[in-house]
Amino acid sequence: MTEFNFMEMLSAFIVLFAVIDILGSIPIVLDIRNKGGQINGFQAASISFVILIVFLFVGEALLGLFGVDLSSFAIAGSFILMIMAIEMILGVQLFKHDSPAGASIVPIAFPLVAGAGSFTTLLALRAEFALSTIITALFLNIVIVFFVLHYTNRIEKIIGGGGVYVMKKFFGIILMAMAIRLFMSNFATLLSDFLSKL
Repeated sequence: MTEFNFMEMLSAFIVLFAVIDILGSIPIVLDIRNKGGQINGFQAASISFVILIVFLFVGEALLGLFGVDLSSFAIAGSFILMIMAIEMILGVQLFKHDSPAGASIVPIAFPLVAGAGSFTTLLALRAEFALSTIITALFLNIVIVFFVLHYTNRIEKIIGGGGVYVMKKFFGIILMAMAIRLFMSNFATLLSDFLSKL
């Protein structure tokens, strides 16, 4: 998996889009602005991108310090993605965004965009796709984050509450399917390694 593949990039893009869920976060962004919080879309997007890129490259080394291989982490990540998918589909709230409002860095860049879910997803994707594929998918998502943050009020008027609701459910199902595929492929890898040692 060293060459760039458009379909793999699209797959990684959809997973990250569903996890970051910037459209579903529009109500949170609006609430922050209504409370007087100033949000700079470019600043929030750039800082999010830097945080996620750094974690993409350093994350695997951090796992090595704890003796955890990438396939095992990817399986753990698939469970997190499954929980997030269930949250999106059923409308339950397990991950709460309870940071105080008022800045582009906190809580928008971190932990809203660059949070536990996106960290886990990036490392899980490392077990599936080439770095160039993941970076491209991540960059495209960050571009969308910028536009959504910059044009939040317009997007809300265009899509409407119902549109945001439908998109959240749709990407929840996509995310669940991706989580199952991620689990199955990495479980097969671990099982094959285990059997080869017998």
